[in-house]
Amino acid sequence: MSISPPEPMHAEIPLRRIGPLCMRYQGATEDISVPLATYETPLWPSTHRGALVSRHSGGIACTVVDDRMTRSILVEAPHAEAALGVTRFARERREQLQAWTAETSRFAELLDVHHQIVGNLLYLRLAFATGDASGHNMATKAAEKILRGLLAEFPDLKHVSVSGNYCTDKKTSAVNGILGRGKYVVTEAHIPEKIVRRHLKTTAAAVAQLNVRKNLIGTLLAGGTRSANAHAANILLAFYLATGQDAANIVEGSQAITHAEDRGGDLYFSVTLTNLILGAVGNGKGLAHVETHLRDLGCRAERPPGENARRLAAICAAATWCGELSLMAALTNPGELMAAHLKLERR
Repeated sequence: MSISPPEPMHAEIPLRRIGPLCMRYQGATEDISVPLATYETPLWPSTHRGALVSRHSGGIACTVVDDRMTRSILVEAPHAEAALGVTRFARERREQLQAWTAETSRFAELLDVHHQIVGNLLYLRLAFATGDASGHNMATKAAEKILRGLLAEFPDLKHVSVSGNYCTDKKTSAVNGILGRGKYVVTEAHIPEKIVRRHLKTTAAAVAQLNVRKNLIGTLLAGGTRSANAHAANILLAFYLATGQDAANIVEGSQAITHAEDRGGDLYFSVTLTNLILGAVGNGKGLAHVETHLRDLGCRAERPPGENARRLAAICAAATWCGELSLMAALTNPGELMAAHLKLERR
């Protein structure tokens, strides 16, 4: 007996546009108003302050370093030597793995293969280019095809799982930051001293010192994994909900690194997001408000495959920069953070 799921309902989440923030991306400088959907109302004015600073500082330079989606297949071999033989095949017959990949999608392209062998278990981590999609399903479909191909090529292999957790999907890990999963985006700006004092009510030295003591040492003491930031997850979630993303991906997406330097009174401030997983097409993008936001953000233009998603990632990272900067500045002033929450959230 099959049970049909209930008809979907829609949850209302407060949404506002912040900014515009000033972004420098691929040779162009532009002002962009960014939609953020959140129940944490102080997030809007705080991120808006960061956006204001970006406009007075020449803009946030955004660099997309890498772009890929991964899936790790898991098979059981008779013994470790046999498992090693499969890895040699994957390395030496790369064109065959790519041919299997191409059968599953016109956008999927095999980029890389890494492996781990534990006893007689073989974990193959497959990385794919997936166009403008975040690529979860595309990568899984291609990985499944490669898995079937390997099972046919090596009859002694046994299927265990199309996902062996070496991917790693929606879990904190070191491997995603080291080998890549999603968009790797660096955001940075040089903020003049007068702007730091006027709009952030602090100094570059205070922000840089707090970043070391809070984000670096504090996270180290807490046992953080490739993460050193104040609250990147807040902005990521708000942006994801506004643009139709799979919000669970903030788990690995928020493994961000905030960096600050005092440069003679000026502040160099950057946020690096190594695992920013989002797409400009795919599930969740058909809702009217999502389509409006993607169009307004310039992510519905005619561009080569993948470019709309990379632009979206750059905008998301720039908004995260704004939120990180504003909170870090607030934390250098005793009482400012709590006062803002009391003012904006208490009724």
